[in-house]
Amino acid sequence: MNSSGQATLPQPPEPALAGMPQVVDQVALARLYGEPLFAMPTDLYIPPDALEVFLEAFEGPLDLLLYLIRKQNFNILDIPMAGVTRQYLVYVEEIRSRNLELAAEYLLMAAMLIEIKSRMLLPPKKTAEGQEPEDPRAELVRRLLEYEQMKAAAFRLNEVPQMGRDVLRAQVFIEQSLQPRFPDVNVVDLQEAWRDIVKRAKLVQHHKITREALSVREHMSIVLRRLQGRKFVEFEDLFDPSRGVSVLIVTFIAMLELAKESLIDVTQAEAFAPIYVRLAYQTA
Repeated sequence: MNSSGQATLPQPPEPALAGMPQVVDQVALARLYGEPLFAMPTDLYIPPDALEVFLEAFEGPLDLLLYLIRKQNFNILDIPMAGVTRQYLVYVEEIRSRNLELAAEYLLMAAMLIEIKSRMLLPPKKTAEGQEPEDPRAELVRRLLEYEQMKAAAFRLNEVPQMGRDVLRAQVFIEQSLQPRFPDVNVVDLQEAWRDIVKRAKLVQHHKITREALSVREHMSIVLRRLQGRKFVEFEDLFDPSRGVSVLIVTFIAMLELAKESLIDVTQAEAFAPIYVRLAYQTA
């Protein structure tokens, strides 16, 4: 009823706006293709293997067996075969149901554990010499100890710094000196220059027979004096063809000795270019 006492009919609900959900006062959990979701879908499919978590990764049956022994602080020289075999078979059954190829090697070790347990249940048989028989677990213990030693050695090797993983090779770029470096003289060019000098010396030689004592050390000093105070001297200017072939040979040997002792530099700007000689301790 209104204020005047007349009855009023209930108003029809306002039509929902286009594109708006019918849920009121509720926050959307997510949006799918632009539409809000106010409840989790009931037909969402999650594969069974999607949420599996592997807490331990083993490298083989010996690794698994050693893990079970060390985890429970068992004496490796006195392994309780019943408990260890039972735990081992539980793990093997788990991986066999998921990956048969991976479980093949583990099944072989499981058969070995069962065999050892069976031999331990039988009464021991003494040997012909009257000695006590070997413990059925001896071979397994030996393999476990060897594997543990190899695993510890591999861990120590992995702790050693490795190139590319822990350290990197230092690389330093050094700028080259601004002093020009002349190209090395080719041996063929040096031979050709020497042949040309000898050829010219034969053209001006005199038919005079003399005996002259020539000293390589003396001519080394002569070459050094001629280079003193001069930047470069042409290779040909260091020879005097008028003195004969013998003097030319001694002078050439003197130059080779000076170059060998790094007292002079023999340079050439490019192929077939003139050859120059200078003192090694002078700047260009």
